[in-house]
Amino acid sequence: MIADLIYDVGLHKGEDAAFYLKKGFKVLGIEANPELVQHCRSRFRNEVANGQLRIIEGAIAPASEGPAIPFYMNSDSVLSTINRNRAERTEKLGHKSECVVLPRVDVADVYRSCGVPYFLKVDVEGADHLVLEELKQQPNRPQYISVESDKVDFDEVEIQLGLLRDLGYRKFKAVQQQRIPGSRVDTTALDGSNVAHVFEGGASGPFGDDLGSQWLDFDGIIRRYQSIFRDYRYFGDDSLLAKFPVLALPFKAVYKLGTGHRGSLPGWYDTHASL
Repeated sequence: MIADLIYDVGLHKGEDAAFYLKKGFKVLGIEANPELVQHCRSRFRNEVANGQLRIIEGAIAPASEGPAIPFYMNSDSVLSTINRNRAERTEKLGHKSECVVLPRVDVADVYRSCGVPYFLKVDVEGADHLVLEELKQQPNRPQYISVESDKVDFDEVEIQLGLLRDLGYRKFKAVQQQRIPGSRVDTTALDGSNVAHVFEGGASGPFGDDLGSQWLDFDGIIRRYQSIFRDYRYFGDDSLLAKFPVLALPFKAVYKLGTGHRGSLPGWYDTHASL
């Protein structure tokens, strides 16, 4: 494991890389969307020039897919994916996609050539599991991992958590993402200096010790996600309230009053894992 290296898999517009770079880490960003790659090369031109940020352009996909991959660039860039079914699902929600062909990124080769990072952030629609699976072949593990969790299928969440457990992770957190934009963290950089950072829209937020909340064991995180999926069932994209938004606000108010729930409903979550 390389103690000063972070992988930002799903670089997007650099919302997370900005924080990692401010903390003094070297960052390897992987991004499929060519427009976002150019945006980040411009935004972080100094960091790219001095080698603090390296950007790998292409789509993460299995080797069986060959050297070129169909990639569905969505009108809402966070929904872009290699998964055709996901693209069709989001198009039904009003977000159109354009199919482009991109070079395939071999994650196993990236690990071999660049090393295993201290922190691995994964947010690549439809390919998160590939990034985690390839860690099985590596002699080391990142100290921390964050990965977006599914909002629709609880079985998928259990599979993802089981994979993290198989990789050796024993401590977990489910971190609500809806309240990250605009939040502030006061932390320290690698050189010991103080760092204050306000997270922009689209950021996934802090990691590791900066998260603050209590770590859960495997059974605890399963119970936590069971509670989260109850909220998805009542308030999520496929819920009855989503079809009748005029009822959502009063129902949410009553629900919070009755259950003591605090924060966003339902939002969406990233799973954080620690060795």
